[in-house]
Amino acid sequence: MLTDVLLRVLLIVQQLLQENKHGSKRDIYYMHPSVFSDQSVVDQAINDICILLQCSRHNLNVVSVGNGLVMGWLRFLEAGRKFDCMNCPSNVHLIPVHVDEVKGYFEFLEAVFQRLANDRFCNANRCIVITGRGYPDIPTRRFLRLLLEKLALPVYCLVDCDPYGFDILTTYCFGSMQMAYDAKFLRVPEIRWLGAFPSDFEKYGLPQQCLLPLTPEDKRRTETMLLRCYLQREVPQWRLELESMLLRGVKFEIEALTAHSLSFLSEQYIPSKILAPKTSSMSRFSGFSPAGSFQSK
Repeated sequence: MLTDVLLRVLLIVQQLLQENKHGSKRDIYYMHPSVFSDQSVVDQAINDICILLQCSRHNLNVVSVGNGLVMGWLRFLEAGRKFDCMNCPSNVHLIPVHVDEVKGYFEFLEAVFQRLANDRFCNANRCIVITGRGYPDIPTRRFLRLLLEKLALPVYCLVDCDPYGFDILTTYCFGSMQMAYDAKFLRVPEIRWLGAFPSDFEKYGLPQQCLLPLTPEDKRRTETMLLRCYLQREVPQWRLELESMLLRGVKFEIEALTAHSLSFLSEQYIPSKILAPKTSSMSRFSGFSPAGSFQSK
């Protein structure tokens, strides 16, 4: 039965590649619903094929609908259609599923996307802003990886100061545990963590009411993440921040920064983080240097 499923999925993938078409896992399921019986059967078969061939789902022309959004100084082609974000950098576009070509420049920021759009952040700073709207899906991660490979962009990440925010950060940097086989095609090890850090609460004088206690589930998740071997080996500074959050027993959202003003995030917090010395920010590599593009006009 399992062999029959695998062969049928392989034949569908072969057809997609030969005809230069793209299909979703859901499309594949509905081609033989009586044989596959459940969507999870197709999902597992696709994973097995990727592991067997040592490739990404994108190489099989199996795609998923993206949830991510992008705005800023870039142009890209999707299925022959041109998208020119530079005409109005604060306009929001869906992350493309399969990109033919991409042109643009400067850096990436993740989170509080709407606040930055309202502040016309991209117009003022000539940058590219992406949000995965929570945990990033494959199209969002692949698009970010493509920007890095094609344009050699410095990459920054901004997430909430809580266990879920940290997990989102590590998903961009190292990949997800569920798709470890695909990590080398999707991860962005050059990513630099801008915040929010536990120490930012005191540093930026946020009101006490902005702090939220870590729940028992938050603590369990944090303790589990601290066991990940790559944290100590590759990003020890990140691990120290995670330990600090657990020790403090509190968390806060990026939106807490609006306690100062609505535009505090875009006008003061982010620029101060990017222009900060490497020792006071969370660059993964000691030799990494930010572009300083916020000075570009």
